Amino acid sequence: MTNKVALVTGSSRGIGKAIALRLAKEGYDIVINYARSKNAAIETAAEIEALGRKVLVVKANVGDVEKIKAMFDQINEEFGRLDIFVNNAASGVQRPAMELEEKHWDWTMNINSKALLFCAQQAAKLMESTGKGKIVSISSLGSIRYLENYTAVGVSKAALEALTRYLAVEFSPKNIVVNAVSGGAVDTDALAHFPNREEMLADARAKTPAGRMVETDDLVNAVMFLLGDGSDMIRGQTIIVDGGISLLV
Repeated sequence: MTNKVALVTGSSRGIGKAIALRLAKEGYDIVINYARSKNAAIETAAEIEALGRKVLVVKANVGDVEKIKAMFDQINEEFGRLDIFVNNAASGVQRPAMELEEKHWDWTMNINSKALLFCAQQAAKLMESTGKGKIVSISSLGSIRYLENYTAVGVSKAALEALTRYLAVEFSPKNIVVNAVSGGAVDTDALAHFPNREEMLADARAKTPAGRMVETDDLVNAVMFLLGDGSDMIRGQTIIVDGGISLLV
């Protein structure tokens, strides 16, 4: 029997790695995608193999459409199918609006929003061969509220959420379910790039109504719910996992 296959972009570390490991524990063979962290990707692959699952490691900048196509060619050649696509890879320039340059804007938009469209196109082709599929993207609260130095990233995540709604409608006839998960501040490696990291963490610890910060497992749990059979009638939604902090003025 052919095992189900899941692609998680940006899965060499952080939230992407945690999602990949959880999917492997659920019996999926995994495609690990990375852009720069080769050693981390290899380490993650070893952990997945230790769980008895097959793993394909693919280096690809998902902001480049040709690299996306090459990655999916490898997936098709190795597995011949794709059941799940988790659009997790993210990047972006953290600067105020007046300090953004065109190259900063293009880089951020390409990886955080353009990648979803062109990866989803390729994923859908493979999913159609099995008759169904699930796509979940990782967003952030900066898509709906102001965060300092977050202009380019926030707009790119807003585009990702809008695209999620459009894809959900257009992919439904293919039996492909599309959603997103938006998280509050999580203390991962990615947060180290925020100039105001310590302020953000302190704010999250002090103000989150749930009484604690969001942790990686909280986001993974939401992703796994959306990838499961029990969420089939949830489509085009962005599920916010933030302990309630976005409810505060």
